[in-house]
Amino acid sequence: MGEAVNETVDVSGWLSLGNNSSLELQSRLLEQERERQGQGQGPGQGQWQAADPWHVMLCISGSVIACENALVLTIIAHSPALRTPMFQLIGSLATADLLAGLGLVFNFFFRYLARWQTADLITVGFLVGSFSASVNSLLVITIDRYLSLYNALTYYSERTVVYIHTMLAVAWGISICLGLLPILGWNCLSDQSTCSIIRPLTKANLTVLSISFLVNFGLMLHLYVRICKIVCRHAHQIALQQHFFATSCAMSTKKSVSTLAIVVGTFGTSWLPFTIYCLVGDQDYPAVYTYATLLPVTYNSMINPIIYAFKNQEIQKATWLLLCGCFQSNTSFHSRSPSEV
Repeated sequence: MGEAVNETVDVSGWLSLGNNSSLELQSRLLEQERERQGQGQGPGQGQWQAADPWHVMLCISGSVIACENALVLTIIAHSPALRTPMFQLIGSLATADLLAGLGLVFNFFFRYLARWQTADLITVGFLVGSFSASVNSLLVITIDRYLSLYNALTYYSERTVVYIHTMLAVAWGISICLGLLPILGWNCLSDQSTCSIIRPLTKANLTVLSISFLVNFGLMLHLYVRICKIVCRHAHQIALQQHFFATSCAMSTKKSVSTLAIVVGTFGTSWLPFTIYCLVGDQDYPAVYTYATLLPVTYNSMINPIIYAFKNQEIQKATWLLLCGCFQSNTSFHSRSPSEV
């Protein structure tokens, strides 16, 4: 308010003092504008800016993601039968995607309503940490599925809450560390030449994130291929006993390949274009390339609840019980293996 009053007084003086004063006033206003920009306030603060359509789409995606995953967490928390270690993995994935959705909404808010450099760092770190937690949670679920089949006879007796918590603690610990790096100083605010396609992340920071994703994707693909082989081998052994080898093995192989295609295909098509562009892109490239590859990443977090939660029969029953009471409270819930989730 103080600045606004001073500027009004100066304008009044300019109207009565002539051209020399007008030049002085214009110079002073330009200096004040540069100071505001240097403080991260941005031009035209306090005035309405037309929202970029890409930012609007990302905000809408974030809202949908947040609502979906909030519903998953509500269902898991509401039903005592879903508080097993298996569903804790699904809860971890839903939590990470929920935070990612909220991060997209917060990013839109701070971009147009509260433009601060500190807020940019916090928002970017928040998004990096939450999306990393989502990817890491998917890897943990894949490991859990593989172990449940590889050690089918002994896995459930050895599996404990401590085991699940340890995997989740490692996954979230790595994600939090990655999210804190920009806030702790690994950013390009002091040297614009080091900026990546996503400011204020540096090229080196984005390269590390991209490589870590590719490693996770490679591990998931490797484990799911091994899962398909184990399922087919088990089907082969069962078919030999029942003398229906060709039909049984073909059906099991088809189901395994279908699951592999859905899980890995969705994950890969959502993340790979953006990851590859992060490695080859430059900050001077048109921003439309960044948004066009970033938007599909949000679709992965939108589809995760469908693949890992809502297709599960126990969660389906709990959902109807929570929303409309279609099932009685004595509905039997049986524990399924992670490979069926």
